[in-house]
Amino acid sequence: MSEKKTVTVTSPLLPPLEEFIPYLKDIWDRKWLTNNGYYHKELEAALCKYLKVPYISLFTNGTLPLMCALQALRITGEVITTPYSFVATTHSLWWNGIKPVFVDIDDKTGNIDPDKIEAAITPKTTAIMPVHVYGKPCDTKRIQEIADKYGLKVIYDAAHAFAVEVNGESVLNAGDMSTLSFHATKVYNTVEGGALICHDEKTKQRIDYLKNFGFAGETTVVAPGINGKMDEIRSAYGLLNLKYVDSAIEARHQVAIKYRKGLKGIPGISYMEDMPGVRHNYSYFPIFVDAEKYGMTRDELYFKMKEQNILGRRYFYPLISEFSTYRGLESAKPELLPNAHKMADSVICLPMHHAISESTINQIVQLINK
Repeated sequence: MSEKKTVTVTSPLLPPLEEFIPYLKDIWDRKWLTNNGYYHKELEAALCKYLKVPYISLFTNGTLPLMCALQALRITGEVITTPYSFVATTHSLWWNGIKPVFVDIDDKTGNIDPDKIEAAITPKTTAIMPVHVYGKPCDTKRIQEIADKYGLKVIYDAAHAFAVEVNGESVLNAGDMSTLSFHATKVYNTVEGGALICHDEKTKQRIDYLKNFGFAGETTVVAPGINGKMDEIRSAYGLLNLKYVDSAIEARHQVAIKYRKGLKGIPGISYMEDMPGVRHNYSYFPIFVDAEKYGMTRDELYFKMKEQNILGRRYFYPLISEFSTYRGLESAKPELLPNAHKMADSVICLPMHHAISESTINQIVQLINK
């Protein structure tokens, strides 16, 4: 009997290999592999146009832009953030010697709850770092109002929010800066990579210094920078992948439609709907398990899926505030974060990517329905 094929939670968007080879040949001919080369510049320009943003700086991964954003804006003291994210969000603060202050999330979107931010502000607070969870836009207007009132900077971790727009405007233009991840698991990838979005040329220049050891010339170092540059091979790959991302997002949209149709009415299983006026990228499809109504806990369903070679992901579980590095913080107390704990304990992200078949979707829905 043949073994059941494993259904992975994601699958990378890979451009056709035969189309990538001419790019590689050109790179070989140019003999310029990194350090702001031809394809690096081309990709920055193409992404600015595609994402409708004024300035973008490419990085070798999605964590370094967060770290450099904090450096570029000279953030110190305390930063208000969410426990419901990937650990890189908070690690970037820790590495900069900044104390993260967790506040609870909105129980419908999973995003930071603006109603909880103000109470967490202290004389040491210098910024807010929200996350567009699953690519669902935060309440950027409310967050900005609070930031303006208290003179705080806002840095958005937009790792999930590639190409997301609200009423035709890129969500990446909110706040002082936004960061992206181009990791292989994301809607758009450069294998590994990331970017930092800012609003003016002077800031872009400072970021570019910071990601290249602080060099402003052959013998001039203007800041204690790091090496965060994206190389030419991944830049070229990203340029090619940009041609395919729209059709990949539409394919993901169709998967989301089929999941919603199949899962509708199953007692104890809920999921997120599209938000009005938002161009979503369908980066994830989280479901939430109410054990009492469903008759099975989230973990029981998760492991049952695993037995059938269907790899969901409990994303985000555990909360960042539960990891040993952060557990001792006053703001990490579970009683202060009830919505975040509830979501973390009930979520499973179902397999979601551009190439998932209808039969696989049916198989997953049938398993959950049993």
